[in-house]
Amino acid sequence: MFEIRPLSSQFSTASSKNLTIGLIPGDGIGCEVIPAAKLVLDSLPGKFKVKFSYHDLIAGFEHFQKSGVALPEDTVQALKQCDGGLFGAVSSPSHKVAGYSSPIVALRKKLDLYANVRPVISASKVKEHEKRINCVIVRENTECLYIKDEELTVDAQGQKVAIARRRISENASRRCGEMAFRLALGRQGMHKNKKDSRVTIVHKSNVLSVTDGLWRETVRSVHENNPKYHSVTMEEQLVDSMVYRLFREPQVFDVVVAPNLYGDILSDGAAALVGSLGVVPSANVGDDFVMGEPVHGSAPDIVGQNKSNPIAAIRSASLLLAHLGYSEAAACIDGAVDRVLVEGTVLTPDMGGKSSTMEVTEKICKYLA
Repeated sequence: MFEIRPLSSQFSTASSKNLTIGLIPGDGIGCEVIPAAKLVLDSLPGKFKVKFSYHDLIAGFEHFQKSGVALPEDTVQALKQCDGGLFGAVSSPSHKVAGYSSPIVALRKKLDLYANVRPVISASKVKEHEKRINCVIVRENTECLYIKDEELTVDAQGQKVAIARRRISENASRRCGEMAFRLALGRQGMHKNKKDSRVTIVHKSNVLSVTDGLWRETVRSVHENNPKYHSVTMEEQLVDSMVYRLFREPQVFDVVVAPNLYGDILSDGAAALVGSLGVVPSANVGDDFVMGEPVHGSAPDIVGQNKSNPIAAIRSASLLLAHLGYSEAAACIDGAVDRVLVEGTVLTPDMGGKSSTMEVTEKICKYLA
């Protein structure tokens, strides 16, 4: 189970409330897994004293192909009026499409969702030869190469040269570092030994001494200048050796904090350690808003076949609740998901099963009680 504290005064201990959630299914299987997450939210027992209403919102590459707009301004403004959001998936073409840019990247910037929090957790029961993993990867969400500042030029010999600019700022690095150390502090209670509470700073400053150097120095300063974080161990890992260690000894990591590109790659790779991209959730977190988002993509090859894995979206809804202060309701969802994974009899094909999206969803809803 992923343990978290609400991250600002807005996300405080919750009382009985009606929550309005903005739903953006997006593309592909996003239109299948977001309704599954909604069904689970609506199946929560009444004892948690939370009811939901929803705004169905539009964004994505498919909408761009119809309208020429990937992220309507109406969607952004409607989302700002919600208590939180759930985003499904987006189809990102591998080639340049004139006028198109990713709506999820744009949403992160427009809503200032500066950290992407990605728990990677083994199911409660693992085989003896497997190593249990319970870590969270905190990915800076607004900068690095994802600012998409690229140009194509021609050199003196007439050969094409593509250039991408990378942005790392002190402000974004500090905020992401704060998020990581705050999460590590909140997770101390789940460790048998407080020394197991640690933040691993990922970088490649031995090569990128200016950009990654600034990232490293800024995140380190968050720990060094705040006595409240001194009970959390701080360590560093070069990104290439981090990949190696993550697969060799994943159990040693607690909270991992990385620039945008490294965090994206590490969290997708880490999904292989827990069975599938289809079970790994995330939350796009800012100071004033949270939006859950499964880590997987739009999976166009399985759209409409009722075999997409809904667990990542359902866990993303749980993360959203946890950030909004409904930790007991979130734990109930996590427990129901764990039970389904441990039993292993109702699983989608990506996890070696034969069950449908709805069969897995309905089994989780059954266990919520």
